[in-house]
Amino acid sequence: MDLTTSYLGMTLNNPIVPSSSPLSHTVESIRRLEDAGAGAVVMYSLFEEQINSESYYLDYYLSQGIDTFGESLTYFPEMSGYNIGPDDYIDLIRQAKQAVDIPIIGSLNGISSGGWIDYACLIEEAGADALELNVYYIPTSIDLTGLEVENIYVEILREVKRVVQIPVAMKLSPYFSSTAHITNRLSQTGADALVMFNRFYQPDFDLESLEVVPNLVLSDSDELRLPLRWVAILYGQVKADLAITSGIHTYRDVLKALMAGARVAMMASELLQNGVHRIGEVLRDMVNWMEEHEYSSVEQMIGSMSQRHVAEPAAFVRANYMKTLASYRPIN
Repeated sequence: MDLTTSYLGMTLNNPIVPSSSPLSHTVESIRRLEDAGAGAVVMYSLFEEQINSESYYLDYYLSQGIDTFGESLTYFPEMSGYNIGPDDYIDLIRQAKQAVDIPIIGSLNGISSGGWIDYACLIEEAGADALELNVYYIPTSIDLTGLEVENIYVEILREVKRVVQIPVAMKLSPYFSSTAHITNRLSQTGADALVMFNRFYQPDFDLESLEVVPNLVLSDSDELRLPLRWVAILYGQVKADLAITSGIHTYRDVLKALMAGARVAMMASELLQNGVHRIGEVLRDMVNWMEEHEYSSVEQMIGSMSQRHVAEPAAFVRANYMKTLASYRPIN
């Protein structure tokens, strides 16, 4: 059984890729993901705010005492006192590349063009095989148009592609006014892959403290339907590889993602909830299903149930909407 797939110009042993999460915070945990059977690993994200914060504090510490006597040169802190955060991230990538054989995909999270983009070069120099850009942006201004929001994504991608040679994937949200249009723009701008979709975690209200608080809710398989639909629609229309990263929990979820047109299925919540050994179990169940249904390879099924290949393409748009509503029967 041939489980290999291609993604971002790389050949992976199989299509299961742990997405950006705390599972990649140490070399040991990355090695465990490889041992469990992961085809590649996406590193946890390095945030623009982390980089800018470190730059601020570095400038602050280095400027202390510069207007005092020459003897105060000993006031400068030891380098180890502020060489943290982003530099540790680069070191982790370098160490991970020496420790494992599967591809390591760096992850940058930002919303502006600025100095943080320079870290794309450092991630490449550290040995990362590819880079995922996770643009987590909430457009709150009532004066900002949909086109201007699209341009933010396009400009960030263009800036990163200008400074690195490794493949670049763009992780998107599902909230664009025209998903098909922005994905095509990003593909034409040079995105080597499109990852669908980023889960925008919503804040909650604490009614006792009257504060806005974070509320992390892990995904379930029901969340697969949204990226499944869009990958199936976009397959064959955009040049970039497609990946699904929401709602992947079981072997059936992986098979659906591949048949829609994804080249990899990214999972995190399932591994966080039930352990990294789930990768091996999912792969085993995939092989059993493929043998039973006479599939000889992963490549054979990629895109086989995309919009362009199914008997009823309208099932991905309004026809499915109408059938779903018509099929529901209320309880008497």
